[in-house]
Amino acid sequence: MKPNKYVLILLLTVVGYGLFEYYRPRPVDWSPTYTNRDAIPFGTKATYDLLSDVMNGQPVTTVRLPAYNHITEAKFPARSNYIFVNNELTLSRLDRDGLISYVLKGNNAFLSAYYFPDTLMKLLGFRAELKAPTLRDTTLGVNFVNPTLRRREAYHFRHDDGRNYFKVVRPNIIVLARNARQEPIFLKIPFGNGFFYIHNLPLALTNYYVLDEKEGDFAFKSFSYLPPLPTYWDEYQKLGRFDPDQKTSLRYVLSQPPLAWAWYLTLAGLLLFVIFAGKRTQRVIPVGETPRNSSLDFVQTVGRLYFQRGDHANLVQKKIQHFFAFIREKYNLNPAHPDEEFRETLARKSGVAVRDVDEIFKQIAFSQQGRVSEYELLRLNGAIENFYKNVL
Repeated sequence: MKPNKYVLILLLTVVGYGLFEYYRPRPVDWSPTYTNRDAIPFGTKATYDLLSDVMNGQPVTTVRLPAYNHITEAKFPARSNYIFVNNELTLSRLDRDGLISYVLKGNNAFLSAYYFPDTLMKLLGFRAELKAPTLRDTTLGVNFVNPTLRRREAYHFRHDDGRNYFKVVRPNIIVLARNARQEPIFLKIPFGNGFFYIHNLPLALTNYYVLDEKEGDFAFKSFSYLPPLPTYWDEYQKLGRFDPDQKTSLRYVLSQPPLAWAWYLTLAGLLLFVIFAGKRTQRVIPVGETPRNSSLDFVQTVGRLYFQRGDHANLVQKKIQHFFAFIREKYNLNPAHPDEEFRETLARKSGVAVRDVDEIFKQIAFSQQGRVSEYELLRLNGAIENFYKNVL
């Protein structure tokens, strides 16, 4: 069998494009994912791997469940830490209540994000003041309040202009770090027997700055406020429930840009092949004749049979029955007692003149008195057929 040239061209195109995408230098991905599996600049793989050292060797565990499920279902040690590093922290009512219960019992929650839930901010007594980023080359420096951690030269994170800050509402909130305008950017909030640590520079906790010689210690100084306890690192808000080894092959293909483009090109090529090659090889569809209405032929045959046998009375009764059924179905009227009011109603609904309606029922009444002649049959049939032609 001779191979189809279109299929060969398609396969060569897909293979060639796949090889080109595989071997070409990959551009740096600057998207802020904050996930602990990403080694890109704004992932947190390096942060996560080094966090155990900050905790003096205490275990650091990835959590792939909503906060409420993890807090209510997991077996916790006597005390522990729970860390969230996100662009936006989204908590359902159950997640928020579970996290509050967790801290009330003497545990610590470290929340680093730009956007926080309004309900949580009101409960803890702070507001996140967000400023639109500027296009200036300079950024506001940030530094710790504690003299032991404070650096002579402020920390600068050039991908974050440092203009975001917290507005403190409650008096018992401890400010741990400020920007150059002395606006709070890192808070410690006592809550029950535990503490909330609220941080608004998640970008400073990513690989790019953690591995930076000059600014790298900011992240670890921030985490050093947490006591050295077993620590849970939330990944559910960024990756959902599924681990990479639980994803299907297609999910993996779509997560890799070169493979995803190869997949899309394959689908597009197959679609074009079906459209164009299918037209060239499609057989001619024969034109079918319109089916005849055999029911009408049957009715005409039966009618001629009654007429030829001279059974005019029987044929008249069937015409009347069919006419009455038509009135009941179309106009929802009962023709059993065709008085004057009924005939006027039928004329109004059907659009047929009252005199024509009166003539039909006059013929019906006359035909039911006795023997019916051929003339009377034809006259009644003409009146009924005229009614059918003139109805609305």
